[in-house]
Amino acid sequence: MTTLTIRMPDEKANRLREMARQRGISLNKLMEELSTLSLAEFDAETRFRARAARGTAGEGLSILDNLDERFSANAEDS
Repeated sequence: MTTLTIRMPDEKANRLREMARQRGISLNKLMEELSTLSLAEFDAETRFRARAARGTAGEGLSILDNLDERFSANAEDS
């Protein structure tokens, strides 16, 4: 396990401490949870960009058209 030291404005650090307190967890656990969420978002964006680079605008528009058709059909059934 690695120990990190970070610098941030006091106000932000105080707000994070308060957030952790309200959630009933340590500041360390809060930072671990927030970093996990940030990494998951980064990974999703990276995968999306990689898939987008392999596709074409036409394929993307075709998929969106298909979704529109399905959504419209489902809305009519409701």
